[in-house]
This record gives sequence, structure tokens and C-alpha cells, in this order.
Amino acid sequence: MSDENRTAKDIGEIRRMLEEQTQREDLQKTAFDQLYEELKQYKEDFVFQSEKPLLLDLLLFYDSLNWFQQSLVKKEMSPDVIADSFQYLIDEFLEVLYRRDVLPIEGKDAFDRELQKAIKVVKTGDKTRDWDVEQVLKRGFTRAGKVLRAEEVVVYRYNEDGDDS
Repeated sequence: MSDENRTAKDIGEIRRMLEEQTQREDLQKTAFDQLYEELKQYKEDFVFQSEKPLLLDLLLFYDSLNWFQQSLVKKEMSPDVIADSFQYLIDEFLEVLYRRDVLPIEGKDAFDRELQKAIKVVKTGDKTRDWDVEQVLKRGFTRAGKVLRAEEVVVYRYNEDGDDS
């Protein structure tokens, strides 16, 4: 076999190998694109499915708010009935939170840094009231045993001067 024939044969072999490599790369690209699209759809569906129960609960609460608004507009309700209806809405909303393992922090008489955040300090001359909670401004909540939102409170602080200001 002459050098020219051998070179032509080698070039033909290289050309064939390059075409095969190009075909493999095209197949890999197509497979990757398909896999990426499937992963994207899975992710979108996963997010939707994980949010769906909460969203349905919120829609039920929305219905209750609409009912309450219509009741206020249509009827002359006594303050007691309004208070009871409003309490029903609060209880229903707490139920939505309970279903998501979000629980209110139980009120404590003494300040607890782990669960509470002191927003304001009230001075007291009574040493026994030092660090007692005077008022809860915002209720705190936990989820799965971890603080989701600390309870915001007003605390008493002992004042050595004996001022109750």
C-alpha cells in the first residue's frame, strides 16, 4: 500500500471517528436536555405539592374571613357576637398553624431569653418582680421545637433607687 493510500485511509478513519464522536455528543446533549427538563418539571411539581395543603388551608380561612365580613355588613350584630365570631377566626387560624406544627409559646411569668425578646423595660422598686414579664406585646411561636418567632414582651427591672417609674 502506498503512502498516499495509507494517508487517505487514515484520514477516512479519522473522519469516521469524528462523525461517531459528534453523534455520541449529540445523543448526550439530547439526553441531558431531556433529563434537565424532567428535573425542572419534578421540582415545580414538588414545590406545588408541598405548598398545596397550606394553600388550601389558607383558602378555607379566606372563606371564613369573607363570611365574617358579610355577616358584619348584612346584620346588626351585638358586640358579644362580633367578639365570639372574631375569636372563632383566631381559633381557626391557629388550627391552620397547628396543622403545620406551628405552636404558640406558652406564656411565662418570668423572662426567658430563649423564647422571649424584651422590647421595653419598666422600672420597679419591688426586687421580687425583677425580670418578670409585665405584658406580652406579640405572641411567639415555635415549629418542630425551634423558635420561629420569639415572644415580644415588656419586662420589669428592679431599680435600686426604689423608683416605680
